[in-house]
Amino acid sequence: MIEQMSKETPSRQRNAGRDFDIVVFGATGFTGSLVVNYLSGHLPAEARWAIAAQTRADLETAAERLRRAAPKAAPPELLVADVMDPERVAEIAPRARVIISTIGPYLERGGVLVSLCAAHGTDYVDLCGETEFVDRVFLEQNALAESTGARLVHACGFESVPADLGVYYTMQHVPEGVGIAVTAALSVDARFSQGTIDSAFGQYRRAREARDAAERRRHLEGAPLGRRVRYVRGLPHYDEVLRRWLVPLPTMDPRVVTRTASHLDTYGPDFSFSNYAAVDHFATVATGMAAVGSIFAASQVPMLLGALDSARNSFQRHRRERSGVHHHEGPSDVDKARVQRGAEGPDVLRRARSSFNLTLLAQGGGRTVVTTVSGGDPGYSETSMMIAEAAMCLAFDENPDVSGQQTPALAMGDALLDRVREGGLRFDVLQD
Repeated sequence: MIEQMSKETPSRQRNAGRDFDIVVFGATGFTGSLVVNYLSGHLPAEARWAIAAQTRADLETAAERLRRAAPKAAPPELLVADVMDPERVAEIAPRARVIISTIGPYLERGGVLVSLCAAHGTDYVDLCGETEFVDRVFLEQNALAESTGARLVHACGFESVPADLGVYYTMQHVPEGVGIAVTAALSVDARFSQGTIDSAFGQYRRAREARDAAERRRHLEGAPLGRRVRYVRGLPHYDEVLRRWLVPLPTMDPRVVTRTASHLDTYGPDFSFSNYAAVDHFATVATGMAAVGSIFAASQVPMLLGALDSARNSFQRHRRERSGVHHHEGPSDVDKARVQRGAEGPDVLRRARSSFNLTLLAQGGGRTVVTTVSGGDPGYSETSMMIAEAAMCLAFDENPDVSGQQTPALAMGDALLDRVREGGLRFDVLQD
Protein backbone atom coordinates (compact mmCIF):
# COMPACT_ATOMS: atom_id res chain seq x y z
CA MET A 1 0.00 0.00 0.00
CA ILE A 2 1.39 3.41 -0.94
CA GLU A 3 1.90 5.72 1.99
CA GLN A 4 -0.28 8.79 1.63
CA MET A 5 1.34 12.22 1.72
CA SER A 6 -0.69 13.18 4.80
CA LYS A 7 -2.60 11.62 7.62
CA GLU A 8 -6.07 10.24 7.07
CA THR A 9 -9.21 11.44 8.79
CA PRO A 10 -12.81 10.25 8.58
CA SER A 11 -14.37 12.20 5.71
CA ARG A 12 -17.81 11.61 7.14
CA GLN A 13 -16.96 14.20 9.80
CA ARG A 14 -16.77 16.92 7.17
CA ASN A 15 -19.92 19.02 6.93
CA ALA A 16 -21.91 16.27 8.65
CA GLY A 17 -24.77 18.59 9.53
CA ARG A 18 -25.65 19.56 5.97
CA ASP A 19 -28.96 18.68 4.32
CA PHE A 20 -27.54 16.42 1.59
CA ASP A 21 -24.64 14.02 1.37
CA ILE A 22 -24.62 14.27 -2.43
CA VAL A 23 -26.26 16.58 -4.98
CA VAL A 24 -26.07 15.78 -8.70
CA PHE A 25 -26.11 18.67 -11.19
CA GLY A 26 -26.96 17.62 -14.75
CA ALA A 27 -29.07 14.74 -13.49
CA THR A 28 -31.40 14.76 -16.52
CA GLY A 29 -28.67 14.55 -19.18
CA PHE A 30 -27.45 11.29 -20.64
CA THR A 31 -24.41 10.76 -18.43
CA GLY A 32 -26.10 12.43 -15.46
CA SER A 33 -29.02 10.02 -15.66
CA LEU A 34 -26.60 7.07 -15.59
CA VAL A 35 -24.89 8.57 -12.52
CA VAL A 36 -28.26 8.98 -10.79
CA ASN A 37 -29.23 5.40 -11.63
CA TYR A 38 -25.98 4.12 -10.19
CA LEU A 39 -26.31 6.16 -7.01
CA SER A 40 -29.88 4.99 -6.44
CA GLY A 41 -28.66 1.40 -6.33
CA HIS A 42 -25.49 1.95 -4.31
CA LEU A 43 -26.02 4.74 -1.79
CA PRO A 44 -26.16 3.72 1.87
CA ALA A 45 -29.70 3.41 3.16
CA GLU A 46 -29.31 6.43 5.42
CA ALA A 47 -27.87 8.69 2.70
CA ARG A 48 -29.54 12.01 1.91
CA TRP A 49 -29.30 13.09 -1.69
CA ALA A 50 -30.80 15.36 -4.32
CA ILE A 51 -30.78 15.92 -8.07
CA ALA A 52 -30.70 19.33 -9.77
CA ALA A 53 -31.83 20.46 -13.22
CA GLN A 54 -33.20 23.58 -14.91
CA THR A 55 -36.89 22.66 -14.89
CA ARG A 56 -39.25 20.91 -12.52
CA ALA A 57 -40.71 18.91 -15.40
CA ASP A 58 -37.32 17.40 -16.27
CA LEU A 59 -36.70 16.54 -12.63
CA GLU A 60 -40.07 14.85 -12.25
CA THR A 61 -39.44 12.83 -15.42
CA ALA A 62 -36.07 11.71 -14.02
CA ALA A 63 -37.61 10.89 -10.63
CA GLU A 64 -40.36 8.80 -12.24
CA ARG A 65 -37.76 6.93 -14.28
CA LEU A 66 -35.89 6.19 -11.07
CA ARG A 67 -39.03 4.98 -9.31
CA ARG A 68 -39.70 2.51 -12.11
CA ALA A 69 -36.11 1.27 -12.21
CA ALA A 70 -35.57 1.03 -8.45
CA PRO A 71 -38.89 1.17 -6.58
CA LYS A 72 -37.29 0.34 -3.21
CA ALA A 73 -34.49 2.91 -3.42
CA ALA A 74 -34.70 6.13 -1.41
CA PRO A 75 -35.87 8.87 -3.80
CA PRO A 76 -33.77 12.03 -4.17
CA GLU A 77 -35.04 15.49 -3.39
CA LEU A 78 -35.67 17.59 -6.51
CA LEU A 79 -33.90 20.96 -6.81
CA VAL A 80 -34.64 23.37 -9.65
CA ALA A 81 -31.42 25.20 -10.50
CA ASP A 82 -29.54 26.45 -13.53
CA VAL A 83 -25.86 25.63 -13.08
CA MET A 84 -25.00 29.12 -14.36
CA ASP A 85 -27.31 30.95 -11.94
CA PRO A 86 -25.10 32.19 -9.07
CA GLU A 87 -27.99 33.00 -6.73
CA ARG A 88 -29.64 29.61 -7.04
CA VAL A 89 -26.37 27.68 -6.89
CA ALA A 90 -25.36 29.72 -3.82
CA GLU A 91 -28.49 28.43 -2.09
CA ILE A 92 -27.63 24.79 -2.83
CA ALA A 93 -23.84 24.62 -2.38
CA PRO A 94 -23.88 25.19 1.42
CA ARG A 95 -26.53 22.49 1.83
CA ALA A 96 -24.43 19.73 0.20
CA ARG A 97 -21.43 17.80 1.43
CA VAL A 98 -20.46 16.69 -2.09
CA ILE A 99 -21.62 18.04 -5.45
CA ILE A 100 -21.35 16.10 -8.70
CA SER A 101 -21.25 18.08 -11.95
CA THR A 102 -21.84 16.30 -15.26
CA ILE A 103 -22.56 19.54 -17.12
CA GLY A 104 -20.07 20.56 -19.81
CA PRO A 105 -18.36 22.07 -21.64
CA TYR A 106 -16.94 23.20 -18.32
CA LEU A 107 -15.21 26.31 -19.64
CA GLU A 108 -18.59 27.59 -20.71
CA ARG A 109 -20.80 26.27 -17.93
CA GLY A 110 -18.71 25.07 -15.01
CA GLY A 111 -17.24 28.15 -13.37
CA VAL A 112 -20.14 29.24 -11.17
CA LEU A 113 -20.66 25.85 -9.53
CA VAL A 114 -17.03 25.08 -8.75
CA SER A 115 -16.36 28.58 -7.41
CA LEU A 116 -19.31 28.39 -5.02
CA CYS A 117 -18.25 24.94 -3.85
CA ALA A 118 -14.82 26.38 -3.09
CA ALA A 119 -16.40 29.31 -1.23
CA HIS A 120 -18.67 27.15 0.93
CA GLY A 121 -16.25 24.31 1.71
CA THR A 122 -18.26 21.85 -0.39
CA ASP A 123 -16.49 18.88 -1.97
CA TYR A 124 -16.83 18.80 -5.76
CA VAL A 125 -16.29 16.18 -8.46
CA ASP A 126 -16.73 16.48 -12.22
CA LEU A 127 -15.99 14.79 -15.55
CA CYS A 128 -13.86 17.61 -16.94
CA GLY A 129 -11.23 16.72 -19.52
CA GLU A 130 -10.54 20.38 -20.36
CA THR A 131 -7.04 21.27 -19.17
CA GLU A 132 -7.63 25.01 -19.42
CA PHE A 133 -10.63 24.83 -17.09
CA VAL A 134 -8.69 22.78 -14.54
CA ASP A 135 -5.76 25.19 -14.62
CA ARG A 136 -8.05 28.21 -14.29
CA VAL A 137 -9.80 26.63 -11.30
CA PHE A 138 -6.42 26.11 -9.67
CA LEU A 139 -5.38 29.69 -10.34
CA GLU A 140 -8.67 31.24 -9.22
CA GLN A 141 -10.13 28.87 -6.60
CA ASN A 142 -7.42 26.67 -5.10
CA ALA A 143 -6.36 29.03 -2.31
CA LEU A 144 -10.00 29.67 -1.36
CA ALA A 145 -10.79 25.94 -1.36
CA GLU A 146 -7.78 25.24 0.85
CA SER A 147 -9.01 27.84 3.34
CA THR A 148 -12.57 26.45 3.46
CA GLY A 149 -11.57 22.76 3.34
CA ALA A 150 -13.25 22.04 0.01
CA ARG A 151 -11.80 19.24 -2.13
CA LEU A 152 -12.13 20.01 -5.85
CA VAL A 153 -11.51 16.84 -7.84
CA HIS A 154 -11.76 16.99 -11.63
CA ALA A 155 -11.68 14.23 -14.25
CA CYS A 156 -13.40 11.66 -12.03
CA GLY A 157 -14.53 9.43 -14.89
CA PHE A 158 -12.72 7.85 -17.79
CA GLU A 159 -11.02 11.25 -18.27
CA SER A 160 -8.33 10.27 -15.76
CA VAL A 161 -9.37 7.76 -13.09
CA PRO A 162 -8.02 4.68 -14.95
CA ALA A 163 -4.67 6.37 -15.63
CA ASP A 164 -4.30 8.08 -12.25
CA LEU A 165 -5.31 5.06 -10.18
CA GLY A 166 -3.61 2.71 -12.65
CA VAL A 167 -0.24 4.39 -12.10
CA TYR A 168 -0.96 4.60 -8.35
CA TYR A 169 -1.57 0.83 -8.37
CA THR A 170 1.48 0.15 -10.56
CA MET A 171 3.79 2.07 -8.24
CA GLN A 172 2.99 -0.47 -5.52
CA HIS A 173 4.87 -3.06 -7.56
CA VAL A 174 8.03 -1.21 -8.64
CA PRO A 175 11.38 -0.97 -6.81
CA GLU A 176 11.51 1.77 -4.17
CA GLY A 177 13.82 4.77 -4.32
CA VAL A 178 14.74 4.54 -8.00
CA GLY A 179 13.79 6.47 -11.09
CA ILE A 180 10.68 5.10 -12.82
CA ALA A 181 9.51 5.70 -16.38
CA VAL A 182 5.85 4.78 -17.01
CA THR A 183 4.42 4.35 -20.49
CA ALA A 184 0.62 4.23 -20.81
CA ALA A 185 -0.96 2.58 -23.87
CA LEU A 186 -4.72 2.88 -24.27
CA SER A 187 -6.99 0.77 -26.48
CA VAL A 188 -10.67 1.73 -26.72
CA ASP A 189 -13.64 0.27 -28.53
CA ALA A 190 -16.43 2.77 -27.84
CA ARG A 191 -18.54 5.62 -29.17
CA PHE A 192 -18.44 9.11 -27.71
CA SER A 193 -21.10 11.77 -27.41
CA GLN A 194 -21.78 15.16 -28.92
CA GLY A 195 -20.68 16.76 -25.65
CA THR A 196 -17.32 15.02 -25.87
CA ILE A 197 -16.92 16.17 -29.46
CA ASP A 198 -17.84 19.76 -28.53
CA SER A 199 -15.28 19.77 -25.72
CA ALA A 200 -12.56 18.45 -28.04
CA PHE A 201 -13.27 21.06 -30.71
CA GLY A 202 -13.39 23.77 -28.05
CA GLN A 203 -9.98 22.79 -26.69
CA TYR A 204 -8.44 22.85 -30.17
CA ARG A 205 -9.80 26.35 -30.68
CA ARG A 206 -8.45 27.59 -27.35
CA ALA A 207 -4.98 26.04 -27.54
CA ARG A 208 -3.26 29.41 -27.01
CA GLU A 209 -5.37 30.27 -23.97
CA ALA A 210 -4.77 26.80 -22.55
CA ARG A 211 -1.01 27.20 -22.90
CA ASP A 212 -1.14 30.58 -21.15
CA ALA A 213 -3.15 29.16 -18.23
CA ALA A 214 -0.81 26.17 -17.93
CA GLU A 215 2.24 28.44 -17.88
CA ARG A 216 0.76 30.67 -15.17
CA ARG A 217 -0.07 27.59 -13.12
CA ARG A 218 3.44 26.17 -13.46
CA HIS A 219 4.87 29.47 -12.28
CA LEU A 220 2.56 29.58 -9.24
CA GLU A 221 2.73 25.90 -8.30
CA GLY A 222 6.43 25.28 -8.82
CA ALA A 223 8.20 21.92 -8.99
CA PRO A 224 8.64 19.28 -6.27
CA LEU A 225 11.74 19.87 -4.15
CA GLY A 226 14.61 17.43 -4.62
CA ARG A 227 12.75 15.31 -7.18
CA ARG A 228 12.09 15.38 -10.91
CA VAL A 229 8.61 14.71 -12.32
CA ARG A 230 7.88 15.18 -16.00
CA TYR A 231 5.67 14.29 -18.93
CA VAL A 232 7.56 12.87 -21.91
CA ARG A 233 5.48 13.37 -25.06
CA GLY A 234 7.34 10.93 -27.28
CA LEU A 235 6.81 10.13 -30.95
CA PRO A 236 4.81 7.48 -32.81
CA HIS A 237 6.72 4.20 -32.62
CA TYR A 238 6.44 0.43 -32.42
CA ASP A 239 6.89 -0.92 -28.90
CA GLU A 240 8.62 -4.29 -28.75
CA VAL A 241 7.35 -5.12 -25.26
CA LEU A 242 3.70 -4.32 -25.97
CA ARG A 243 3.91 -5.35 -29.64
CA ARG A 244 1.71 -2.44 -30.68
CA TRP A 245 2.12 0.85 -32.51
CA LEU A 246 1.94 3.73 -30.05
CA VAL A 247 0.63 7.18 -30.97
CA PRO A 248 0.96 10.18 -28.60
CA LEU A 249 -2.39 10.82 -26.94
CA PRO A 250 -2.98 14.47 -25.84
CA THR A 251 -5.52 13.91 -23.05
CA MET A 252 -5.94 15.04 -19.45
CA ASP A 253 -4.10 11.96 -18.14
CA PRO A 254 -0.51 13.33 -18.17
CA ARG A 255 -1.57 16.45 -16.27
CA VAL A 256 -3.31 14.41 -13.58
CA VAL A 257 -0.72 11.66 -13.26
CA THR A 258 2.25 14.02 -13.02
CA ARG A 259 0.47 16.16 -10.42
CA THR A 260 -0.13 13.05 -8.30
CA ALA A 261 3.52 12.09 -8.78
CA SER A 262 4.67 15.56 -7.72
CA HIS A 263 2.95 15.18 -4.35
CA LEU A 264 3.82 11.55 -3.56
CA ASP A 265 7.47 10.87 -2.74
CA THR A 266 6.78 7.17 -3.18
CA TYR A 267 6.74 7.76 -6.96
CA GLY A 268 10.53 7.97 -6.71
CA PRO A 269 13.24 10.59 -7.19
CA ASP A 270 12.81 10.72 -10.97
CA PHE A 271 9.38 9.94 -12.42
CA SER A 272 8.32 10.29 -16.05
CA PHE A 273 5.05 9.53 -17.79
CA SER A 274 4.28 9.03 -21.48
CA ASN A 275 0.76 8.69 -22.83
CA TYR A 276 -0.18 6.83 -26.03
CA ALA A 277 -2.99 5.25 -27.96
CA ALA A 278 -2.19 1.66 -28.90
CA VAL A 279 -3.05 0.50 -32.43
CA ASP A 280 -2.26 -2.59 -34.47
CA HIS A 281 -1.30 -1.11 -37.84
CA PHE A 282 0.95 1.70 -39.00
CA ALA A 283 -1.73 2.93 -41.41
CA THR A 284 -3.91 3.74 -38.40
CA VAL A 285 -1.04 5.75 -36.94
CA ALA A 286 -0.60 7.84 -40.08
CA THR A 287 -4.32 8.45 -40.59
CA GLY A 288 -4.93 9.43 -36.99
CA MET A 289 -1.98 11.81 -36.79
CA ALA A 290 -2.98 13.49 -40.06
CA ALA A 291 -6.58 13.98 -38.93
CA VAL A 292 -5.61 15.44 -35.56
CA GLY A 293 -3.03 17.70 -37.18
CA SER A 294 -5.50 19.00 -39.74
CA ILE A 295 -8.16 19.81 -37.13
CA PHE A 296 -5.62 21.52 -34.88
CA ALA A 297 -4.21 23.60 -37.74
CA ALA A 298 -7.67 24.66 -38.86
CA SER A 299 -8.65 25.62 -35.34
CA GLN A 300 -5.74 28.06 -35.11
CA VAL A 301 -6.60 30.00 -38.30
CA PRO A 302 -9.57 32.38 -37.88
CA MET A 303 -10.74 32.12 -41.50
CA LEU A 304 -10.98 28.33 -41.13
CA LEU A 305 -12.98 28.33 -37.90
CA GLY A 306 -16.25 28.66 -39.79
CA ALA A 307 -15.41 25.64 -41.90
CA LEU A 308 -14.42 23.71 -38.79
CA ASP A 309 -17.70 24.52 -37.06
CA SER A 310 -19.62 23.64 -40.21
CA ALA A 311 -17.87 20.27 -40.38
CA ARG A 312 -18.63 19.58 -36.74
CA ASN A 313 -22.29 20.50 -37.14
CA SER A 314 -22.55 18.39 -40.27
CA PHE A 315 -21.03 15.45 -38.44
CA GLN A 316 -23.46 15.82 -35.55
CA ARG A 317 -26.42 16.19 -37.94
CA HIS A 318 -25.34 13.11 -39.88
CA ARG A 319 -25.21 11.09 -36.67
CA ARG A 320 -28.71 12.20 -35.70
CA GLU A 321 -30.09 11.44 -39.15
CA ARG A 322 -28.58 7.98 -39.10
CA SER A 323 -30.29 7.31 -35.78
CA GLY A 324 -33.65 7.81 -37.46
CA VAL A 325 -34.64 11.05 -35.72
CA HIS A 326 -36.36 13.54 -38.01
CA HIS A 327 -35.44 17.19 -37.37
CA HIS A 328 -37.38 20.38 -37.97
CA GLU A 329 -36.67 23.98 -37.04
CA GLY A 330 -36.10 23.64 -33.32
CA PRO A 331 -36.47 20.42 -31.33
CA SER A 332 -39.35 18.13 -32.21
CA ASP A 333 -41.53 16.35 -29.66
CA VAL A 334 -39.52 13.21 -30.37
CA ASP A 335 -36.28 15.05 -29.64
CA LYS A 336 -37.65 16.40 -26.36
CA ALA A 337 -38.81 12.97 -25.33
CA ARG A 338 -35.42 11.47 -26.15
CA VAL A 339 -33.68 14.12 -24.04
CA GLN A 340 -36.05 13.55 -21.14
CA ARG A 341 -35.34 9.83 -21.30
CA GLY A 342 -31.62 10.56 -21.31
CA ALA A 343 -31.25 9.13 -24.85
CA GLU A 344 -28.47 11.45 -26.03
CA GLY A 345 -25.74 8.83 -26.22
CA PRO A 346 -25.17 5.28 -27.43
CA ASP A 347 -27.86 2.76 -26.55
CA VAL A 348 -27.56 -0.08 -24.08
CA LEU A 349 -26.49 -2.63 -26.68
CA ARG A 350 -23.72 -0.42 -28.05
CA ARG A 351 -22.47 0.31 -24.55
CA ALA A 352 -22.51 -3.40 -23.76
CA ARG A 353 -20.18 -4.00 -26.72
CA SER A 354 -17.78 -1.23 -25.69
CA SER A 355 -14.61 -1.69 -23.68
CA PHE A 356 -11.21 -0.25 -22.87
CA ASN A 357 -7.81 -1.54 -21.87
CA LEU A 358 -5.02 0.60 -20.44
CA THR A 359 -1.61 -1.06 -20.31
CA LEU A 360 1.03 0.53 -18.07
CA LEU A 361 4.69 -0.31 -18.62
CA ALA A 362 6.88 0.80 -15.68
CA GLN A 363 10.66 0.54 -16.03
CA GLY A 364 13.29 1.33 -13.43
CA GLY A 365 15.86 -0.21 -11.12
CA GLY A 366 16.60 -2.94 -13.67
CA ARG A 367 13.02 -4.20 -13.63
CA THR A 368 10.00 -3.96 -15.91
CA VAL A 369 6.51 -4.11 -14.44
CA VAL A 370 3.46 -4.38 -16.69
CA THR A 371 -0.03 -3.77 -15.34
CA THR A 372 -3.43 -3.26 -16.93
CA VAL A 373 -6.63 -1.43 -16.09
CA SER A 374 -9.63 -2.67 -18.04
CA GLY A 375 -13.37 -2.31 -18.08
CA GLY A 376 -16.52 -1.98 -20.13
CA ASP A 377 -17.95 1.05 -21.89
CA PRO A 378 -15.54 3.83 -20.86
CA GLY A 379 -17.42 7.01 -21.72
CA TYR A 380 -20.73 6.23 -20.04
CA SER A 381 -21.21 3.02 -18.06
CA GLU A 382 -17.79 2.99 -16.39
CA THR A 383 -17.61 6.78 -16.17
CA SER A 384 -20.93 7.01 -14.33
CA MET A 385 -19.75 4.33 -11.92
CA MET A 386 -16.41 6.06 -11.34
CA ILE A 387 -17.76 9.53 -10.59
CA ALA A 388 -20.56 8.15 -8.41
CA GLU A 389 -18.06 6.09 -6.41
CA ALA A 390 -15.76 9.12 -6.13
CA ALA A 391 -18.58 11.20 -4.67
CA MET A 392 -19.52 8.45 -2.21
CA CYS A 393 -15.85 8.01 -1.35
CA LEU A 394 -15.53 11.69 -0.41
CA ALA A 395 -18.79 11.59 1.53
CA PHE A 396 -18.47 8.34 3.46
CA ASP A 397 -14.88 6.99 3.48
CA GLU A 398 -11.65 7.72 5.31
CA ASN A 399 -9.41 9.70 2.97
CA PRO A 400 -6.18 11.72 3.07
CA ASP A 401 -6.55 14.97 5.00
CA VAL A 402 -6.23 17.32 2.03
CA SER A 403 -8.10 20.30 0.61
CA GLY A 404 -8.01 22.48 -2.48
CA GLN A 405 -7.78 21.18 -6.02
CA GLN A 406 -6.76 17.51 -5.94
CA THR A 407 -6.35 14.56 -8.26
CA PRO A 408 -8.45 11.42 -7.68
CA ALA A 409 -5.43 9.54 -6.31
CA LEU A 410 -4.38 12.37 -4.00
CA ALA A 411 -7.87 13.01 -2.66
CA MET A 412 -8.98 9.40 -2.22
CA GLY A 413 -6.13 6.98 -2.94
CA ASP A 414 -6.70 3.44 -1.69
CA ALA A 415 -10.34 4.04 -0.78
CA LEU A 416 -11.27 4.99 -4.36
CA LEU A 417 -9.11 2.20 -5.78
CA ASP A 418 -11.06 -0.31 -3.69
CA ARG A 419 -14.37 1.23 -4.72
CA VAL A 420 -13.81 1.22 -8.49
CA ARG A 421 -12.50 -2.35 -8.35
CA GLU A 422 -15.66 -3.34 -6.54
CA GLY A 423 -17.55 -1.37 -9.19
CA GLY A 424 -16.12 -3.56 -11.96
CA LEU A 425 -12.77 -2.16 -13.11
CA ARG A 426 -9.96 -4.70 -13.24
CA PHE A 427 -6.42 -3.90 -12.09
CA ASP A 428 -4.01 -6.70 -12.95
CA VAL A 429 -0.26 -7.30 -12.89
CA LEU A 430 0.87 -9.01 -16.09
CA GLN A 431 4.59 -8.90 -15.43
CA ASP A 432 6.40 -8.21 -12.17
